[in-house]
Amino acid sequence: AQEAKRGFGSFLFLLCFLSVQLGVLNLLPIPVLDGGHFAFMLYEGIRGRPMGMKKRLLAQQVGLVLLLGLMVFVTFNDINRVWGFGNIWEGIKGLFG
Repeated sequence: AQEAKRGFGSFLFLLCFLSVQLGVLNLLPIPVLDGGHFAFMLYEGIRGRPMGMKKRLLAQQVGLVLLLGLMVFVTFNDINRVWGFGNIWEGIKGLFG
């Protein structure tokens, strides 16, 4: 909302910046993302044969779980920063340690 108040050019710059950031994130070598597919192709090119479907499926499932975990972690931190739930992480750590 603040960028929109500054003018259309500033808002357009913000949209372009977010688009580039999403593109960079998509190129990370996480199996679910495009960078992960590139990593699989590179791996298969070096080995000279395709990766087994079970290994590929397992890698994609692990990558998806890690990516979803990262999203939950970042979202939780943002919510905690905005509404200030205090030291919730210490309470969560106390449950496991």
